[in-house]
Amino acid sequence: MESIIQGRVYKFGDNINSDVIIPGRYLIYIDAERLSQHAFEVLGDDFPAKLRNYQILVAGRNFGCGSAREQAATAIRGLGINAIVASSFSRTFYRNAINDGLPIIECPDLHAAVEEGDDLRIDLAQALIFHRDRHYAFPKLPDSVRGILEMGGLAAYLKTQLTSPPRL
Repeated sequence: MESIIQGRVYKFGDNINSDVIIPGRYLIYIDAERLSQHAFEVLGDDFPAKLRNYQILVAGRNFGCGSAREQAATAIRGLGINAIVASSFSRTFYRNAINDGLPIIECPDLHAAVEEGDDLRIDLAQALIFHRDRHYAFPKLPDSVRGILEMGGLAAYLKTQLTSPPRL
């Protein structure tokens, strides 16, 4: 994972739930590419393809609410989304995204300022988001979370912990 994430924004409102992100009938899949083919499809037939033109999702409050399905974060990552910035997240979705290696940032002030198609630059190390001529601070990610994201998710992180020699 890079410390700097840049890209075009797709903007959602409040309460985007996991059933909208990936419908339950696709939970038999675990592959990111397969799941991404159906991500947000309830919003329209061309929606998964449309989102592939964006790199960052910005949303309002309570993103990822609803069912506690791990595949929601995996489907978003499969679309090529490099980060999600929202006013707030469902706690389960937040943890699932980190475990899947998807950077997720709470920044309530950004939502009102951003329009679909805007460009953002996120500096994870400085905990700043740059948009037009302004910057927005967000809580710095704990080292443990950054370590998981840098390895591409919890499974990859744990593999390094299990194969590394013990620290003295």
